[in-house]
Amino acid sequence: MQLDLVDVFGNGALSGNPLAVVHAAQGMDAPTMLRLTQWLGFSETTFLLPPTEPEADYRVRIFYPAGELPFAGHPTLGSAYAWLAAGGTPQRGGVVVQQCGAGLVEVRVDGDTLAFAAPPMTRYGPLGAPERDEAARIAGVDPAQIVEAVHIANGPNWQLLRLASAEEVLAAVPKARAPSGTDIGLAAPGAPGSGVDWEVRAFFANQHGQVVEDPVTGSFNAGLAMHLFASGLVKGRYVAAQGQLTGADGRVLCEQDENGQVWIGGQCSMVAAGAQLP
Repeated sequence: MQLDLVDVFGNGALSGNPLAVVHAAQGMDAPTMLRLTQWLGFSETTFLLPPTEPEADYRVRIFYPAGELPFAGHPTLGSAYAWLAAGGTPQRGGVVVQQCGAGLVEVRVDGDTLAFAAPPMTRYGPLGAPERDEAARIAGVDPAQIVEAVHIANGPNWQLLRLASAEEVLAAVPKARAPSGTDIGLAAPGAPGSGVDWEVRAFFANQHGQVVEDPVTGSFNAGLAMHLFASGLVKGRYVAAQGQLTGADGRVLCEQDENGQVWIGGQCSMVAAGAQLP
């Protein structure tokens, strides 16, 4: 088994979200996959397997430190990139088809820029007042700053708190602990002159109930983009920034095509390739 380390959604060297990708993982069971994920300490680690669907190019299992996810964004792009770098050839030119717990996901390939088709949301709609207040408390946001609060679950159970300004997003100080499985994201229009359209942050609670800020989050950005396009708050395409308070400098390219499909893309780069696992 080979392990690669990929940087996803970067804006320069070592500026995105790291992902470990294990190739030919047929010999690993789920507890071993989870232990390796927890030991590595990244937000997710993926395990590539032969597909069981004829349309798919590969199958992936996606783990985060608290368990397995049916879908996640930066692992989708990083897995496709690593699969291609290891010599994978897609059945359709320029499009990789990934099989995961959420079904088949298309990934467009343009050199080192990859974009996945945002999957349908599994829960969408306003947060109730108690949910909104609890999300604000955990995220360290003044409830008066919240413009809207929306469920945008698409694998992870993301709760979106949309604020009025990038300054408010960057000023939030989340609580140290929350129930495991908590997924909360903040978003607001980018600061004038910043060169980005939206400023984003995302928090999740790990298996120990510790709140962690994710450097750059494909699944949250996918749900956010679908909501923004559906609400008419953005049109065509936009660029989101994420991660500066974690030491990252991520860029997420969000686009809605003429058929209404939302695509979430970014730069990928190989940091290390070919580490051998016993």
